[in-house]
Amino acid sequence: MNWFYHLIGEGNDPSPCQMAIRAFIIFIIALVFIRLSGRRTFGMFSPFDNVISVLLGAVLSRAVIGASPFFSTIVAAFVIVFLHRLFAWIALYNDLFGSLIKGNAKAIYKDGKILRNNMKRFDITDKDLTEGIRLQGNVESLDEISSAYIERDGRISVTKK
Repeated sequence: MNWFYHLIGEGNDPSPCQMAIRAFIIFIIALVFIRLSGRRTFGMFSPFDNVISVLLGAVLSRAVIGASPFFSTIVAAFVIVFLHRLFAWIALYNDLFGSLIKGNAKAIYKDGKILRNNMKRFDITDKDLTEGIRLQGNVESLDEISSAYIERDGRISVTKK
């Protein structure tokens, strides 16, 4: 195992070659961990899913630059991936837990009325709403839709009349 530490270096002052080797190894490990965390991690971009990308980047970068022990950062990254998968699995079977970690869609327009309280709660402006109905509903005005929601991932969805 001594050869491995010679290859990747020890401490927080790796040589450029050792840092390149660390970057290569961490790239492969990050790719494996992202695949383990599931497709939805980078496909939906909900706050729950964004947490893993931010944390993995922060933790694994410490292994590349040598700011933390190499194997400790890999273990920490694995724990983050494991928790993400565990929480997603629990949310699959428990709606209350799913609502807590992922949130719920909220109506921002329904039955001809703009729901200002929900819009304010999610920092949605009238321009955001009209942009959403143009992009998602392919319509020009609120008169052409029956409802609009702010989804769990922050996108606006539209139901046409």
